[in-house]
Amino acid sequence: MKANTMTFPATRGRLTPDRPLCDLTWLRVGGPADALYQPADLEDLQGFLATLAPDVPVFPMGVGSNLIVRDGGLRAVVIRLGRGFNRIETDGTRVTAGAAALDAHVARKAAAAGIDLTFLRTVPGSIGGALRMNAGCYGSYVADHLVEARAVTREGALVTLDPQDLAFGYRNSTLPEGWVLTEAVFEGLSSDPSALEARMQAQLEQRDATQPTRDRTAGSTFRNPAGFSSTGRADDTHELKAWKVIENAGMRGATVGGAQMSPKHANFLVNTGQATADDLERLGEEVRKRVFQHSGIQLEWEIMRVGDPQLGGSEGSTEN
Repeated sequence: MKANTMTFPATRGRLTPDRPLCDLTWLRVGGPADALYQPADLEDLQGFLATLAPDVPVFPMGVGSNLIVRDGGLRAVVIRLGRGFNRIETDGTRVTAGAAALDAHVARKAAAAGIDLTFLRTVPGSIGGALRMNAGCYGSYVADHLVEARAVTREGALVTLDPQDLAFGYRNSTLPEGWVLTEAVFEGLSSDPSALEARMQAQLEQRDATQPTRDRTAGSTFRNPAGFSSTGRADDTHELKAWKVIENAGMRGATVGGAQMSPKHANFLVNTGQATADDLERLGEEVRKRVFQHSGIQLEWEIMRVGDPQLGGSEGSTEN
């Protein structure tokens, strides 16, 4: 269903039909959504979802840090949370963060309060995305620290979820179609704020030295080909690194159109300036093919890819 044939509910937020998404993703590619909805507050979001026609697809979107929107755009109402959903509060060893709060900001505010959530400091994106991806770094994952989360269902009800409800796995969680995460509560160990700040600074320096942080990327492109438990923890005895198997297959620095596998870190897909979503996805698939041919390892995408490959295509899909 195209945006110009849809009837949307009244809202106090901002609703923009046929909104291009390329400027809302870190890779700067992608066609338009049928509509972009930015709710004014929680009640506005609940009312909108409760009255939106049930056959209209909904796609919650954070800051686009781990996303390729295909060139044909997305046949859905994209919901992007902003002000009103980005508060960060601390209480004892707990941190409550809105889904739109940036991971790095949560880590820094927690550290200032003496709460160790430093693993979030170098995770790109926002808390909603971190929950969906069970984001992790330096041996810690969202699954290790989450106390509870809140979400609005496709019917507009506000529900509270515990970690078991989200069924965390490696770089994923389970949430019903169309539900929108709005808030999360985390528990961290108590620690000295200056020590936490020093640790985060060291993490940033290590990241900048090894990753193409100044390029247009979407973080790690492929999941590490390793065994993981149901909690999302790595089985280090069997862990391989995606960058290593990509490099071994001769694909470091490989290009398709304006897309490149970073010469600095072989598991980072880069838009060198003029890449299309198709360039990026074709290069990623070529990497997967070459790695399989070289080592028999089937890499899995970590970047989410959504939408139609070209204008006038079939209904958008999500693949992982």
